[in-house]
Amino acid sequence: MALNPRLTDWAGQVVWLVGASSGIGRALAARLHTLGAVVAVSARAAPALQGFCDEHPDALALPLDVTDAAALRSAASQLVAAHGRLDLVLFCAGTYRAMRATDFDLAVALQHQQVNYVGALNLLDAVLPVLLKQGTGHLSLVSSVAGFRGLPQSLAYGPTKAALTNLAETLYLDLQPLGIGVSVIHPGFVETPLTAQNEFTMPALMTPDEAAAAMLQGWRRGDFEVHFPKRFTLWLKALRLLGDRAYFAAVRRGTGL
Repeated sequence: MALNPRLTDWAGQVVWLVGASSGIGRALAARLHTLGAVVAVSARAAPALQGFCDEHPDALALPLDVTDAAALRSAASQLVAAHGRLDLVLFCAGTYRAMRATDFDLAVALQHQQVNYVGALNLLDAVLPVLLKQGTGHLSLVSSVAGFRGLPQSLAYGPTKAALTNLAETLYLDLQPLGIGVSVIHPGFVETPLTAQNEFTMPALMTPDEAAAAMLQGWRRGDFEVHFPKRFTLWLKALRLLGDRAYFAAVRRGTGL
């Protein structure tokens, strides 16, 4: 049974993708544009957004920093003024740097918090009044399998993704009875500028376009959680069921850390 209204027809749907200058966000924006959606893209990199709009006529670039709540409110107002509504809002912005406790950097950890989690709260502040007034629409947050349980080198990144997953679950409980869809995205490893810094072999590595296709499929099914690639994510889900002693031992064996 679907947990959300199934998103099957994108023609004319107003979608706002926040964090769409590269990677998954940009690939998804391209697919949605091809499917006939009215696409607005946001990120800090204004030239990259303009490049996307040059390649995809009628797409709208709304450059901003997700740590700037006022900028998000302004962009949301501009989009609603132009099109009258929001049908899908995706939070895909994020930052990542590998960190362990032996190399703790407070400034970097707080930057992860401000971009990956507080940025999502800033977006909620901008779009929740619109979605609640409409009584329709879909809100989706891109978390990560790194938020399932603690992992080595994920000291700054993992906790912010765990927070996003919890946030999405809570939003679903509040908004689903009001007719508003909510989903959380749990990607494995995807080829992006962020993962390019990893110095280890990334299992089941996907392209951004493959990730975008998986997200569209999950929304089409009406899923709350969309995770991919399943040959990797299902193993991580199984690890969540282990007791602490077995989990820590399995992670150390698997990563060598």
